[in-house]
Amino acid sequence: MCRNRKGLAVGCLIIISVASGIIALILSLVDIRDIYLPSNNKYGLVFDAGSSHTSLYVYQWPAHKENDTGVVSQIHMCEVQGLGLSSYADNPAQAGEILKPCMDEALSIIPTGQHKETTTSLGATAGMRLLNLQNHTKIQLIMDEVSKTLSKYPVTFHGARILDGKEEGSLGWITVNYLLGTFIQYTYIQSWIHPKQATTFGAMDLGGASTQMTFQPQGGIEDKNTEMFYRLYGYDYTIYTNSYLCYGQDQALKQLLAHLIEKQSSETVSHPCYPRGYTANVSLDSVYNSPCVTKAPSNLGSSVTVVGTGDPSECQLSISQIFNFSTCTNRSCSFNGVYQPPVYGQFYAFSAFYYTFSFLNLTCGQSLSVTNSSVWQYCSSNWTQLDAGFPLENKKRLLEYCSSAMYILTILLDGYKFDSQTWNNIHFAKQAGNSDVGWTLGYMLNLTNQIPSEAPTLLKAHGYSIWVSAIFFIVLSVAAGLVAAPLHCYCRNTCSGQAEWT
Repeated sequence: MCRNRKGLAVGCLIIISVASGIIALILSLVDIRDIYLPSNNKYGLVFDAGSSHTSLYVYQWPAHKENDTGVVSQIHMCEVQGLGLSSYADNPAQAGEILKPCMDEALSIIPTGQHKETTTSLGATAGMRLLNLQNHTKIQLIMDEVSKTLSKYPVTFHGARILDGKEEGSLGWITVNYLLGTFIQYTYIQSWIHPKQATTFGAMDLGGASTQMTFQPQGGIEDKNTEMFYRLYGYDYTIYTNSYLCYGQDQALKQLLAHLIEKQSSETVSHPCYPRGYTANVSLDSVYNSPCVTKAPSNLGSSVTVVGTGDPSECQLSISQIFNFSTCTNRSCSFNGVYQPPVYGQFYAFSAFYYTFSFLNLTCGQSLSVTNSSVWQYCSSNWTQLDAGFPLENKKRLLEYCSSAMYILTILLDGYKFDSQTWNNIHFAKQAGNSDVGWTLGYMLNLTNQIPSEAPTLLKAHGYSIWVSAIFFIVLSVAAGLVAAPLHCYCRNTCSGQAEWT
């Protein structure tokens, strides 16, 4: 009996030895030489210097890109205090000074070690394009001061410049489609992929001095001057885009008022888009200080009295008269003789398109008939009622919401040729995901194509292998213990005459 027990004990020891040998073999086969850690993030700053204000956007993306383009996200936005840069034509030094608080705020967010690699740019849009038509010297002085200020920061400064209209429109299109996932999408199985059969969204931007229309048409583009090409995430895109200088919201309403003054040629001007009961004295210099309008009538003094009449039908007619819809006869076009292929697909309308319709509660997919009805109802309002009903709203915006809404309807329906069937293809929005919709994100995405990609950081074994080996040894030792312990118990009990697990 004891001999049998001794044989069982020997057998148990053999089993334990075999298990230990297997564990040793696993350890010998695990050859940990290199460890890959995620690469550092890259950062970028883009100033959007619009006609009425300037904003700074802070972007971040992994240094390792996807098909040469960064996967960029907005992590912060700072509103620059003050007016648009073009308003500092007579005080250019101030144009640089107002940027400092936002730069300081942005660099407090970005890790100090990344400051020198942070790409920083300023893009000025239609407000500066208009000033450039009037006085190129003043533009240069403003840009010099802006560049001088930003160059003093420990960043990679890419310069300050004026974007042309096509660039502004197409970069806005890039932003919209990136945020909506038509370029690239994340899957847990394959990581970032290009979505199959993705249809891009059109982008419509309404600023203060210009408006942009951009989309991928169903057919070809006849006018090559309206064509732009981009390569993003390894794919090529050909788009139609056009910018209409002087047809941003502020300049369009200035054109409207100038048209009414010239048409009536009187010291008292009836304004059908202003609510009934509104009266104000308006300086002619404030109307005719833009290249978007002609010279003031010579028979008038320095100012006129503007009286609101709240007449939506006459308002619509007056707004239509600042456009030329009759110059296109042999080809598809929008207005003022500008070529445009037929609208195709879904569209995002942002900036002033969104802000105006948001105030009127028209950003939730309302039909064209409901939209028309709401705009006409607002345009029939009395100023006293509006002023009392919206005490916290900016008075100037409250006054101009009717004009802006009617202008939006006119440019979308009569200009871009949307109708009751395609109206619901328009999505009025400020953001997509967690990012603002505008040209700056598109600019940053396109810029990442020019910034070298970095592979994940490689850590050599001689610096870290002892710790990694220790971790693996501990894990496998625990596993060995879990195997060996029950075997030892089994053998011990068998030798004592108990052939069962304990």
